[in-house]
Amino acid sequence: MQLETKRTILRPFTEADAEDLFAYAKDPRVGPIAGWKPHESVEESREIIRTVFSSPNAFAVADRETGRVIGSAGFVRHGKAWDGEKSQAIGYALSPAYWGRGIMPEVAAELLRFGFQDLGLEEIWCTHYRENARSRRVIEKSGFTYAFTEHVTDEFFPDRPTCFYFMTRSQWEQREGVHG
Repeated sequence: MQLETKRTILRPFTEADAEDLFAYAKDPRVGPIAGWKPHESVEESREIIRTVFSSPNAFAVADRETGRVIGSAGFVRHGKAWDGEKSQAIGYALSPAYWGRGIMPEVAAELLRFGFQDLGLEEIWCTHYRENARSRRVIEKSGFTYAFTEHVTDEFFPDRPTCFYFMTRSQWEQREGVHG
């Protein structure tokens, strides 16, 4: 399975991607703001590829020009009520070298298309920690609707405000001019 945007290719991770993953996942600006610790070694990144990124519909985000993995994106298990057959959540991370270029809104648009058209989802959720302004901008540019803020506990913060957003299939169809 491979998805494409103007500047990226979304494809399954392989263990050969471990060095590219480590190159951005070791950066302390990436993981903690998304709820995970920076990777400490290429082997740790390889293990994340074997476990977390082996999930269905989890993708390496590869730069179309270079083929290098510059991020990750896909449907993630969140442990919330919307995890199910017709409602799922998306998550993403991007190398700081590519921040500010509009790449993640482009990737999110393709994930929304894939989720609604190919997976038959009725609702897609997305979250960000309140202090993560970059992720908030991606979510807003993508057209998600704010739902609520809840305090979530993770390994970095015992009581972290987390903002939840959603988009329904009909909202997406209207936004994209798609007729269901």
